[in-house]
Amino acid sequence: MGKLVLQYGLSMIVYIAILMLIVEVMRKRYRFSSWFWVATLLTFPLWIITGGVSGWFRWVKILSVILPTIILGFARVANADNKSGNIWSFLRKGWMLWFLYGILFLNIAEATIKDLQMGNYFNALAGIILCITIPYAPKYWEIENKNNGDLLVYTTIMWNFLYTTWNMAFVYAEGATFFASSICILLAAEVYPIIKKRPELYVIARVYTLATHLLVRAIIPELFPRIMNSSAWFNPDVMKYWGIANAIIALPFVFWHTWQLHSGQAETKFKRIKATND
Repeated sequence: MGKLVLQYGLSMIVYIAILMLIVEVMRKRYRFSSWFWVATLLTFPLWIITGGVSGWFRWVKILSVILPTIILGFARVANADNKSGNIWSFLRKGWMLWFLYGILFLNIAEATIKDLQMGNYFNALAGIILCITIPYAPKYWEIENKNNGDLLVYTTIMWNFLYTTWNMAFVYAEGATFFASSICILLAAEVYPIIKKRPELYVIARVYTLATHLLVRAIIPELFPRIMNSSAWFNPDVMKYWGIANAIIALPFVFWHTWQLHSGQAETKFKRIKATND
């Protein structure tokens, strides 16, 4: 038992550290990042050969993450380098922020539909509320036209927490085998902005941790079941009550979120820390 705890503990800590390093590299080496994610499409045959991507949910999931990540990469280059030309100018227009907002909405909606199909109605309710409470684009979204062309999204602490616990509960129900590794990508996205003292980096951290994880799963599907298989952790009662807990958290949050918008306090409550040079 002690050996297993050590194995899981070490592998999860190492994976979290690797993911945060990847986020840092993708942020700071934004030109490299843009072409790297284009190159990942060349691994497409492996997704089929290894069986790492099967079923409608997995195909929609990976394509709805990798393709927008590529578009985001070139939009970052367009803004950071102030590129000229029709295509680059097009990537700097306001539609980009609405597009990214829509992709985040779609990402949550996909899992929410899957939750409904699995009968996880309470967790699905939390997913619906997460969709409703995504801070609006373009007011609370920005791609910097300086530094690294970072994507900044002014989410709230509670939205980030609800997203994390909702997503964990979803993965726990949908594929407990990958639950431990999914904890890693969620915690890496949570911890990275804290370390940087820039909460507005949460979404960009989430983009790159999720894209990396899905790519690894697609190419080497046996990796995580081998080093951190968490299928034995599954308990239907835990799944049920976790979903209920998420719904209980989500219901008052949606009223708080709406009140911030109604009262005009969202400008300060959402943008709790302004962007700094990093």
